[in-house]
Amino acid sequence: MDSQTIEAGSSTATIHAISYKGWRDCICLDNGVIRAIVVPAIGRVMQLSRKGDEAGCFWENPVLVGRLHETSSDEWINFGGDKSWPAPQAEWPRRQGRDWPPPVGFDARPMRAEVQGRSVVLTSEIDPGYGIQQVRRVELDAEAPVMRICTEFHKLSGSPMRVAVWTITQLREPELLAVREATHSAFAGGFDRQLPTEPWKLQRVDGVLSFARHPRRCTKAGVETAAMVWVGKNSMVRIESRSDEGDEARIFPEGGCRSEIYTNPDPLAYVELETLGPLVELKPGDSTERTAIYTVLPRTMDNAAEEAVRVLEQGR
Repeated sequence: MDSQTIEAGSSTATIHAISYKGWRDCICLDNGVIRAIVVPAIGRVMQLSRKGDEAGCFWENPVLVGRLHETSSDEWINFGGDKSWPAPQAEWPRRQGRDWPPPVGFDARPMRAEVQGRSVVLTSEIDPGYGIQQVRRVELDAEAPVMRICTEFHKLSGSPMRVAVWTITQLREPELLAVREATHSAFAGGFDRQLPTEPWKLQRVDGVLSFARHPRRCTKAGVETAAMVWVGKNSMVRIESRSDEGDEARIFPEGGCRSEIYTNPDPLAYVELETLGPLVELKPGDSTERTAIYTVLPRTMDNAAEEAVRVLEQGR
């Protein structure tokens, strides 16, 4: 990729303008340890990788590489990468007159991008059903293998509503997925089974639930805790929604879930690690925000389950 430096936030962290797999006017954040690729034309962070890992951790739909949104289509165009939707999903039919695909202002339009200091700021159109404009601030730590995305929902028009920030990150085929159980979970078995098929190869070790992607069925599980781990062949990604003061007294979507993990069947071999913020009542002029923290680490152990437990313990 040809690139030029737009701005340097420190001696190691840089932000570059690049072309990426056929998409123009993309932005690369690089701190010498990890790299993130932002594609404003399709409104998402498309890739996150460790230095030397050319494949990256995020899933990219190979059929749609370099393509743009088709505004006349009623089908969901699943590019991959990381994006944000409004929760709960059960409200979508009332807000947009259909239950699928997602609201157009959140996942069917390009976003405006600008560099502000060490951050890349993506700003969406106003979604017509929700009257919300989303702003996503993407930033890498100066030296650590950490990306933070603060997603803001600004209510600019329409009637008041209760809504939560919902971040969806699609990742490649994992060796293992893991999440910590709540100490006193309200869900039977420690998690909310949100689809008919139970998570595949489900195990429970030291309070950590782990499972794999089912090759033939969709599965989805939600928990009340805020951190999840994707374990790949060479890399791991820990994704956590930052807890804010007063969270314990707030109501979260899906019966109290702060994290959800979805697995997709073949032939599209991807998984989703999803974070949820609390439900907030918004009227015009109000806003809510939630920060997701992504830590990218190398594999150091042969046993994926033991490594997942170790990574979850590091953030406690």
